[in-house]
Amino acid sequence: MSPTTPTTAPDAPPGTPATTTGVRTYTSLAAAWVPLLALCLAFFVEMVDNTLLSIALPTIGRDLGSSTTALQWVTGAYSLTFGGLLLTAGSAADRLGRRRVLLVGLAVFGATSLAAVLVTTTSELIALRAALGVAAAAMAPITNSLVFRLFDDEALRMRAMTVMIVVGMSGFVLGPLLGGTALAHVSWEWLLVVNAPIALVAWIGVRLGVAADRREDLTHDRLDLPGALLSTAAIGLACYTLTSGVEHGWVSFATTGSALGAVLALAAFVRHERRTAQPMLDLQIFRDGTVRGAAVAQVGTSVAMAAVLFALVLHFQYAYGWSPVRAGLANLPVIVTMVVATPVSEQLAKRLGHRVACLVGAGLLAGSLAGLAAGVDHGYPVIAACLVVMTVGLRTVMTICAVALVSAAPENRTSLAASLNDTAQEVGTSIGTAVVGTLVAALVTATLPAGTWSTELVSSFFHGERIAFAALAVVVGLLAGAGALMLTGSRGTEEHPAPQTTPAATPAA
Repeated sequence: MSPTTPTTAPDAPPGTPATTTGVRTYTSLAAAWVPLLALCLAFFVEMVDNTLLSIALPTIGRDLGSSTTALQWVTGAYSLTFGGLLLTAGSAADRLGRRRVLLVGLAVFGATSLAAVLVTTTSELIALRAALGVAAAAMAPITNSLVFRLFDDEALRMRAMTVMIVVGMSGFVLGPLLGGTALAHVSWEWLLVVNAPIALVAWIGVRLGVAADRREDLTHDRLDLPGALLSTAAIGLACYTLTSGVEHGWVSFATTGSALGAVLALAAFVRHERRTAQPMLDLQIFRDGTVRGAAVAQVGTSVAMAAVLFALVLHFQYAYGWSPVRAGLANLPVIVTMVVATPVSEQLAKRLGHRVACLVGAGLLAGSLAGLAAGVDHGYPVIAACLVVMTVGLRTVMTICAVALVSAAPENRTSLAASLNDTAQEVGTSIGTAVVGTLVAALVTATLPAGTWSTELVSSFFHGERIAFAALAVVVGLLAGAGALMLTGSRGTEEHPAPQTTPAATPAA
């Protein structure tokens, strides 16, 4: 889509942002600061909740008398409901209205977070975390798709998506640091309660700054409930299989049973979507190489990010004996590089095109993992340098693929396309964590001892990391590289111009 000259609707009140087709658009990031800040806050609070409680698990276990398995479900319940419902939430948003579903998600997320003060048992906390995952699933894909509604200019869309990704990844990385710092002053319940005011501010910003959906930009197909149930079952069981493999073993009844269930649910989902007249996910969309390539590459980026962050949490706190706060600060090169690398990623996309720029990013990802494999026992400066290189690759691939995937989708399927993007990342996160957890358990020890590690255990851990990172370098390089090759040589933010359907109509939500 080429930049257009914004105009204001004749009946718009004074101060209304510019519009092109009856929907408010903005001519700069500064002009869009209210809705952009609101969408970033919604994305941040959803991402930070992925990792915020991880640092507080020992404290929660003592306060609630939780077993180790129960504590694993405190984090697992959130990721399972979140990952399992992404496609369903995106599909519902494309039918009911994206802003409407996001506002409902923010309201539920904030209210559920407040309920943390009432938790007295581990079971109640697990149920609360599962409910937060449901609300987060209604937020994550929609925040990305709504960013495209704020701007008509291609460069502004790319920069806005960059801001979203930086903020979201900052939340993911800073979760343990923020949690560890807060625990020194408040009880663990407040790590969840603090989400409520953030969600409220985001709700107000979205309500005031994001335009309501136009009816012609939504799909009028009825909601595919069987497809929603089957997709949720397939993704949820697949994520649980990876978690169970690390916890119970890859040949245990729980792991093999959930894997078989995931395969059967996926087969039933594909069969149903091919036969139903109004599918939740039109499988024809995967005939587009851009959609396939972006999804595959996003799996690769998330494998790399999740695996490295998970391994380094163990590395810094156990092998080095660092405090949670210091271990969190050690990840700051990721945050800084996310911001500083913005011009680099934009120039790569502009000068080389999506395909070549993503290949460069894939090479940086594989190279950084290989560097970690070779230098993981050479001290923090080497690790920090590898983190910088990895983050440049992440920024490049993640931004280009997110923009390309949403842009390649029809106008009335942007939330579903964003859901595919987030689902690919969630699958990659589960795979990355499972790979590192499995290799550490197999090569080092199944139970990580607390306290100061012996020299022999540290040496064994470094050996396990070297093998894990070397294996990941190959896996990530193949995934991200194969995905990049499926993209086009586009140098803009759109792979294919989105078709215009009907003239502007009265907003639906």
